[in-house]
Amino acid sequence: MTNILLTPIEYLKGVGPSRGELFRKELGIHKYADLINLYPNRYIDRTRYYKINELQNTTAEVQIIGKIVHIKTVEFGKNKKRLVATFIDDTGQMELVWFQGQKWIKESLKVNEVVVIFGKCTSFNGAFNMAHPEIEQFAEHQQSLRSAMQPVYPSTEKMTNRGITNRTVNKLMQQLFIETQALFTETLPDYLIDELKLISKKEALFNIHFPKSTDALAKAEFRLKFEELFYIQIQLILKNLIQKHKIKGHPFTKVGELFNEFYQNHLPFNLTGAQKRVIKEIRTDMGSNAQMNRLLQGDVGSGKTIVAFMSILLALDNGFQTCLMAPTEILANQHYIGLSELAEKLNLNIKILTGSTKIAARRVIHEELENGSLQIIIGTHALLEDKVKFKNLGLAVIDEQHRFGVEQRSKLWRKNVIPPHILVMTATPIPRTLAMSLYGDLDISVIDELPPGRKPIQTVHRYDSNRLKVWKFLRDEIAKGRQIYIVYPLIQESENMDYKDLMDGYESISRDFPLPTYSISILHGKMKPADKDAEMKRFSEGKTNIMVATTVIEVGVNVPNASVMIIESAERFGLSQLHQLRGRVGRGAEQSYCILMTSHKMSTDSKIRMETMVATNDGFEIAEVDLKLRGPGDLMGKQQSGVLNLQIADIVRDKDILGLARNHAQRVLANDKSLAKPENEIIKSIYIQLTKKKNIWNYIS
Repeated sequence: MTNILLTPIEYLKGVGPSRGELFRKELGIHKYADLINLYPNRYIDRTRYYKINELQNTTAEVQIIGKIVHIKTVEFGKNKKRLVATFIDDTGQMELVWFQGQKWIKESLKVNEVVVIFGKCTSFNGAFNMAHPEIEQFAEHQQSLRSAMQPVYPSTEKMTNRGITNRTVNKLMQQLFIETQALFTETLPDYLIDELKLISKKEALFNIHFPKSTDALAKAEFRLKFEELFYIQIQLILKNLIQKHKIKGHPFTKVGELFNEFYQNHLPFNLTGAQKRVIKEIRTDMGSNAQMNRLLQGDVGSGKTIVAFMSILLALDNGFQTCLMAPTEILANQHYIGLSELAEKLNLNIKILTGSTKIAARRVIHEELENGSLQIIIGTHALLEDKVKFKNLGLAVIDEQHRFGVEQRSKLWRKNVIPPHILVMTATPIPRTLAMSLYGDLDISVIDELPPGRKPIQTVHRYDSNRLKVWKFLRDEIAKGRQIYIVYPLIQESENMDYKDLMDGYESISRDFPLPTYSISILHGKMKPADKDAEMKRFSEGKTNIMVATTVIEVGVNVPNASVMIIESAERFGLSQLHQLRGRVGRGAEQSYCILMTSHKMSTDSKIRMETMVATNDGFEIAEVDLKLRGPGDLMGKQQSGVLNLQIADIVRDKDILGLARNHAQRVLANDKSLAKPENEIIKSIYIQLTKKKNIWNYIS
């Protein structure tokens, strides 16, 4: 039976070569199986027939049984015509109107035959009319396989223009079920179907396309969503198990001198319970024979860097080199400054390699990496260059990993015969549902407490009309010796406009905060790296009171004395970006503030973002709202979103089904790692089909 589903789509009765080409190009439908899996995106309830005297002026679509008794062409405007038909039932009459395709519509209309019309009604001068209705002979309507709930399929403008309407797709779907006789192979084992009381695959496919009731539709959706998410989880969990089995890592068995010396004598503050738990998880991973692949999530300011540094010390104690890769020079420099202070106390050799590292310094770095005397290298993409060779790289820490593509990360991975342990860090909290789907093959550690003594940042939303009060507040804070960030949005497409916004802002701030009482720094993407560093240095040394910047400062800037973050045109920022920017303050012991400035004109989504920021400081809560507003594809960027090319499930709306699918996938694999048991034969064969096209990228998270 499965073979018929591989038949090219043009062989389906009613398709043919030109329609087949359109299906392929527009919807990616190549064969029968693809059409079966084209699920409706909504349904119209066709259980009720209305009478003309019951019609209301609403946007609902209705169906009416009656007859066309008269057809005429009416001229209106300049050289314009419309086709008008008088339609009656036993309660009254109304007009049907067509503005396009009049010639062939007129030919197809039959007078005095019982038909069913379907569409939206509008009222004009007390009489109802329906524009471009769907019309079906009553006899045909009764015989059709169409159910009470009518499916509405995804389509494109091109398809509609070429006459492939929703009704056409519906008819083709009926034809497909007739040709395949609905003999679909079961894709889940009996024990799962029984335990979860699922309907069969055959029943589910029939009821997703032709549901007889809302109850039948709900059962079909649940079955198909569970199956889709279950197989994604099987793939991800198996990938992790295979990785641990196949890909050997360096066992770091020793907790040595450097780690203990630092822990006992040089820790800048007591570790939180969460940090201790995470370090223990990392130690366990790196102590085994398998390569570590761990995602370290922690909100802004939760102390991920100290955890990364202690992991680096474990690698050094076992005689290996380490690297930390960051997506931007500013972030790499921040890490370098922070880690150098810690490394100095232990006399470690640490260097930085970025695009602006001078040639002479590069030579020294290349040499020391190859002879093993350089223990820690911090860098940007420059670390991926072929010239960069390590003597024995044991641990690679990757910061803000979603900014690196898979291929870039794999270059780092290939710099050793035995791949290094990988610790991926992110300050962008990833909602649990997304983490389960995208990073289900990574082990995840979460630092979910802030260091003691940190006060939660107070966030307020102010309109531009409140600016005078806001400026007074800034003067008061500066008088207390605090420093201020004022950030302007950066939207790449209009860099010149952004630059103008920033410069206009800078000029008006300079007028309101004049020299010599106040001093202002400026930071933007068009500046040379040396100038950026100089401005950043002036601000961090307290020589300037205000830093006017674009989002260049979004990650990694650490000035404990800065207590106020003003975000201009906050409605132009996404939630995670607003949260990242807010995290630049609140790093000292003083109370910090974040002020979101917007105009009064805001979209509903913008209002929700402002309300969310004011209501909570919890990055995971914010990420959940962000996921609802933007959807998984947008949230993860192009690099990651391909994973979630889901056909029916939605990881935001169906997070309970996702949790259930993951639990069952874990249980199946805990009892049968290689899917060798007879009862798991179905799972194994589908898993093999799904992974046929995959390659080594599977092992690189």
